[in-house]
Amino acid sequence: MPISFAALEPRLTLSPLDGRYAGATAPLLDFFSEAALNRARLLVEVEWFIHLLDGRALPGAPALGQSDRAYLRGLVADFGPGEIAELAGIERETVHDVKAVEYFLRRRLAGAAGVLGPQTVLTPALNPVIHFALTSEDVNSLSYALVIKGGIEEVWLPSARQLNEDLAAMARANADRAMLARTHGQPATPTTLGKELAVTVARLRRQLGRIDQTDYLGKLNGASGTFGAHVAAVPGVDWPALSREFVESLGLTWNPLTTQIESHDWQAELYSDLARFGRIAHNLATDIWTYISLGYFTQARGQGTVGSSTMPHKVNPIRFENAEANLEISAALFDTLAATLVTSRLQRDLTDSTTQRNIGVAVGHSLLAIDNLRRGLAGLDVNPEPIAVDLAANPEVLAEPIQSAMRAAAIAGVPGMDDPYERLKELTRGRRVSLDEIREFIAGLGLPQDATSRLAGLEPASYTGLAAELVADYL
Repeated sequence: MPISFAALEPRLTLSPLDGRYAGATAPLLDFFSEAALNRARLLVEVEWFIHLLDGRALPGAPALGQSDRAYLRGLVADFGPGEIAELAGIERETVHDVKAVEYFLRRRLAGAAGVLGPQTVLTPALNPVIHFALTSEDVNSLSYALVIKGGIEEVWLPSARQLNEDLAAMARANADRAMLARTHGQPATPTTLGKELAVTVARLRRQLGRIDQTDYLGKLNGASGTFGAHVAAVPGVDWPALSREFVESLGLTWNPLTTQIESHDWQAELYSDLARFGRIAHNLATDIWTYISLGYFTQARGQGTVGSSTMPHKVNPIRFENAEANLEISAALFDTLAATLVTSRLQRDLTDSTTQRNIGVAVGHSLLAIDNLRRGLAGLDVNPEPIAVDLAANPEVLAEPIQSAMRAAAIAGVPGMDDPYERLKELTRGRRVSLDEIREFIAGLGLPQDATSRLAGLEPASYTGLAAELVADYL
């Protein structure tokens, strides 16, 4: 029998995000790991505890001193390996993740006097304040909003913005580098490399703007969203106002109308935007891959020393292929998250619990793809010769400006300008045509002299319109 890897210590990883690619995705552990989620739950419980006492919401409860607040908040700041293990042990007993956090906090109240001295009000007598009038989903709603907000704003967005800045710099550097366009894969009106990259920059920038404006919603209103337990226990408090104040103090947007769960619509919106960003980035990866195959780019820098195990001349575009695959995985996961999380049977079911535990996986594959795209772009050098050869080999693309000039002349009353499209089609379609033939055709048209001179001076490499200006003006 082969050795079972499940028994090995340290344990092997099942996901490549935590194994092979851990270096790229490690920053997400502070937000999307189980430990990070539990730390966020502890934060919510601690801050609600403080909020209730500082707000004098509970008659007979003591006021907290400055050292009491510092002790409680220190539990969150110091939440490390020992606390993670301890909380896991409690959860094995409770078989309930949120309840385990409540019991963990009770233990810390019991030990507060040993740290702060007898003057502290933090004693087991305040255990009833912990998790007061909360349902688990109050805690989870706020905790998930906090970790998602942190992971996106502190890790994913900076990386995605840097990718777009890298691409923008590349676009500006190549704003006037003429390049044959290929609409439908066929030679078409020349453009510039910079202008084509700028299109992607603008597309990604728009999605980044949407993601940057995300509202991270949270709720705190009880087991079915009615504040029932709150009002029954302490009827004299403006619980909606206290709830709103608390949720907003966490940097989140308060949702007053929910069932037992916050409806997750904001999450679905975010994941759709993240998936759309990824699909645009996927388009970039496949286009760059194609330009590499055409020889427009060389990959001499930072791509590894082995391109093929048997063909020494090769440097494979692995960064772009890796990005392409990871973006497909992340998009599939984001789509599933967006579709699943907006539905819940009646006031609550648990499908969202399992689903949300995969948010970090979706974000991780996206982050890994961004990392590969940045590495890939950094290793590219523009190869001017194949670009120039492609342009020179396709002078038929000048048929477009010639027929357009003929149309303009016809409108101005110049005779002999009939059927320009058909005449250029007859000259160019289905055959190779030289630049000299095109210039001979122009000379025989009878266009005004200025138009004839302008068109005769055109070459594919100079027929790029306002491409360079568009990059300068709008990027």
